[in-house]
Amino acid sequence: MARKILVVDDDPDFVEGTVSVLQAEGFNAISASNGAEGFARARQEKPDLILLDVMMTHKTEGFDIARNLKNDATTCEIPVVIITGIRKDMNLPFGFEPDEDWLPVKAVLEKPIKPETLLKTVREVLGS
Repeated sequence: MARKILVVDDDPDFVEGTVSVLQAEGFNAISASNGAEGFARARQEKPDLILLDVMMTHKTEGFDIARNLKNDATTCEIPVVIITGIRKDMNLPFGFEPDEDWLPVKAVLEKPIKPETLLKTVREVLGS
């Protein structure tokens, strides 16, 4: 059975490209266009992995959703990978690192992301 991956991002071109890459590799890819929709779909669909953008409805939405996912009994075991352009967009001199409290995710990837890098991270997080 194909592993299910939820892509949460408000950029339809990014979602389309990412879903295509994942499906070409045999994953079942589904999507949501904002954090609230993504949280609801995660609870409903129980994907094997969530790829989550940060800047959607507001600048830190993905960070907030990552914490909500971790604190919800239905979604707390689903691994999350942040894929964001926030560092470049806000001209931040630092990156973000996963931690258990503020950013409870498995990895943080910077946009633009190469398909090979995305697939390598997906496989590592899923253990496949």
